Amino acid sequence: MAEANRKKEVQEAQKSIDFSKNKYQIELETGMGKILLDMYADIAPGHCMNMLGLVKIGFYNGIKFHRIVKNFVIQAGCPDGLGSGGPGYKINQEFNPTKHVPGILSMARTSDPNSGGSQFFLCLENVPFLDNQYTVFGKTADEASLRVVLDIGKVPCGPGDRPVEDVVIKSARVLESPK
Repeated sequence: MAEANRKKEVQEAQKSIDFSKNKYQIELETGMGKILLDMYADIAPGHCMNMLGLVKIGFYNGIKFHRIVKNFVIQAGCPDGLGSGGPGYKINQEFNPTKHVPGILSMARTSDPNSGGSQFFLCLENVPFLDNQYTVFGKTADEASLRVVLDIGKVPCGPGDRPVEDVVIKSARVLESPK
């Protein structure tokens, strides 16, 4: 079954986003607590714009963390929950020198650097081999958010790094504040 292309909806939702005037955060309400993410629009504006648009159309509501790799990453953003789906379009990479350290938000992709879409991961540890290979575009905003990410990283998993019990993003919302 082909995935729906959500690009037009996302582009419409992005019309109200203005990085020159506002700072943006994303709040993920998970079954294990809230994760507040600061967006790094200065180094990866396309990725930030993409995720903000996806959040605004409700794309992440009800999506689960489908991949949890101990001491590495937690990954979400696949609408079918299996790790192969996306928003029906791809975005180009925006590699930058930001290091993959605990709490970093980065775009998941295939072997093609320009294949990101909606799947993202949050780092559980320092992961230097990902540096300059994946686009960093945000980070947990506070210690409480990092704690939730690390707790999700401890969830028992079965084959394919799939959590034995679902960890769901109940809702996601954009927070905007003037610069």
